[in-house]
Amino acid sequence: MVTLYRGQESVAAHVRLTRPGGRRTVDDHLPSAAQAWQLQDTQWCLATAEQIGPACYALVHALFGDKVLIKMRSVQGVLRLKQKYGAIRLEAACSRANHYGTPHYTAVKTILQKGLDQLTLLNAFDALASTYTEGGRFCRNTQTILQ
Repeated sequence: MVTLYRGQESVAAHVRLTRPGGRRTVDDHLPSAAQAWQLQDTQWCLATAEQIGPACYALVHALFGDKVLIKMRSVQGVLRLKQKYGAIRLEAACSRANHYGTPHYTAVKTILQKGLDQLTLLNAFDALASTYTEGGRFCRNTQTILQ
């Protein structure tokens, strides 16, 4: 048992952890903002993402598709970006991340930091579509080669 003292007064007592370097925090000892953040569950995250917009909801839903408990911090991080950048920019960044198939916190954060959410999506694949659908630029008819 570990007991914490302030002066001569016992303030808190914790059970000693068996693994070296382990950490344990009693929820009652956390600040109120940290307690509120820990109480946010999957449904709260999905509802908040839906309020931001459909692209944000799709990104959060994709993150939760893998493993909910492991991805909870990533989802909370994405939703926290709304405080710094606003709902409109976050929605645009989520849309861009979904478009490129990278529904991750780091991708959304980088898009917002670099201001890529404010640029239009370039249709680079449409410009090159004829190259892939019409046989390519450097393609020859194999019948002429084999004769």
